[in-house]
Amino acid sequence: MDAKRVGLEGVSHYGKAALVTLAFEPRFTIALVDFSGAGGARLYRRNFGEAVKNLTGKGEYHWKAGNFLKYGTAESSFGSRNANDPRVDAHELITLCAPRPMFISYGIPEKADTLWLDRRGCFMAAVAAQPVYRLLGAKDLGVPDDYRNVTSPAVEVGLLDGQVAWRQHDGGHEGQSNMAHFITRAKRML
Repeated sequence: MDAKRVGLEGVSHYGKAALVTLAFEPRFTIALVDFSGAGGARLYRRNFGEAVKNLTGKGEYHWKAGNFLKYGTAESSFGSRNANDPRVDAHELITLCAPRPMFISYGIPEKADTLWLDRRGCFMAAVAAQPVYRLLGAKDLGVPDDYRNVTSPAVEVGLLDGQVAWRQHDGGHEGQSNMAHFITRAKRML
């Protein structure tokens, strides 16, 4: 095994884990982040799909840091907090991976849980991370930096040439559909 060519992949909660691991563990060189959603490669401030209020709600399984819970409060001693209040967002987590290759993958809502998905929010976060990739000499997605108004590529159309990449497959809540694209890309980049 070549220790300088080790990557990781994860779907859903494991997609979040793959993203955080690549961001904070320099021994990993590439990651495929599938369906990571809120807490992964999806903007919190785009309060859509898996909303902050759902992640912090009463009776939920709270797997985030306790300090995060305040962003779902309506009333408290420090006032109301919502999805627009966190000081950081997903694109900044993605930038911590730069300039290492990062592949963000998503499926289609029709084959997964449509109420929780926000593929557009994940694509917007990837676009918002582009300037840092370029700053570090890495190739980006190749789309304009205006993440609020950017148009997502069609399903099955990938933006795979840069260190930060995106592709939405026509499968459901799984990572298998983009694995061949990830392996091809990893062989080329590493």
